[in-house]
Amino acid sequence: MRVLKFLLQKEFRQIFRDPSIFRVLFIAPIVQLLILPLAANYQIKNINLAVVDHDHSQYSQILINKIVSSGYFRLTDYSATFPLALQSVELDKSDLILEIPEHFQKDLVKDNKANLFVAANAINGIKAGLGAAYIQQIIQNYNQTVRMKWIQFPRFSPQPTIDVEYSDWYNPNMNYPFFMVPGILVMLITIIGSNFAALNIVKEKELGTIEQINVSPIKKTYFILGKLIPFWILALVVLTAGLIIARLVYNIIPVGHYITIYIFSAIYLLAILGLGLLMSTYAQTQQQSFLVAFFVIMIFNLMSGLFTPIESMPHWAQVITWFNPVSYFIEVMRMAILKGSGLADIKNQIFAIIGFAIFFNGWAILNYRKRS
Repeated sequence: MRVLKFLLQKEFRQIFRDPSIFRVLFIAPIVQLLILPLAANYQIKNINLAVVDHDHSQYSQILINKIVSSGYFRLTDYSATFPLALQSVELDKSDLILEIPEHFQKDLVKDNKANLFVAANAINGIKAGLGAAYIQQIIQNYNQTVRMKWIQFPRFSPQPTIDVEYSDWYNPNMNYPFFMVPGILVMLITIIGSNFAALNIVKEKELGTIEQINVSPIKKTYFILGKLIPFWILALVVLTAGLIIARLVYNIIPVGHYITIYIFSAIYLLAILGLGLLMSTYAQTQQQSFLVAFFVIMIFNLMSGLFTPIESMPHWAQVITWFNPVSYFIEVMRMAILKGSGLADIKNQIFAIIGFAIFFNGWAILNYRKRS
């Protein structure tokens, strides 16, 4: 244990000797946590709308006003013909085109139906899909309002009516920072833990100090622990800073207990740091180690369920997420913070992360060979 103590002292001195490490470890995650949740918003607003109104009737004006006043669209072009409106799309001034045909009001009143044409710029597929869905829902509500004005209900309606009431649990106000901040915090901790651990042993190789360690009586288990524990502690400090920012800036107060978050985080960091150390045992230079770590962690983050639900992925991608430790941590963070889940509720995720930690660290210890 004395050997491990001296190794830890050496690692901490080496870490804090370089001021740039402190800035990357603490200042960069804080800045990212303040900026990223504000930009990561699934709601799309201010969709540029071009309108071609051939009818110029009262009903068409009501429809246009209803669409613009929804808050999702802004009228950027009012053209006389569809080709002119299409030019505004080609110039990136409009995202959607709504064309109202002639006799729109007349057909709606006389025939009880009318046609509308909507064209969406699908270069940005998400924006086009959501914009078309928004405008379709607004038109449906408009249609329902018009029909309700025409219907003359009897004093006692013989038709049964069904009222549907719904509520959003765990995030009733649909506040996107509440949903995104826990996941972004996991992503930042993962990047910090994996990258620094991946560069650690490689740095010893480049400096030449690895040869001194190889000829010393230090056991490789102690050597790996000495490389892992400092960044494990620092990553927990970064997690604490992130939770404080989430509370002070975004008013995110976990429904569950902080103990649940820290227990799972401690096990998760053992796994992700072990992965970084494993990559460092194979790499020969810091550049090589950084590129490999960047490639692996980028896949982990993109397939973790942070930005897109895992359930919407193809089946083969869902199978891959079973072997992605980041997906388990994001799920647990959201369960603990928004739902109030305890250790009993996340026992399956805990067992999975323990398996990852044993696998990665065991592999790293076996793969590191001391050469005299």
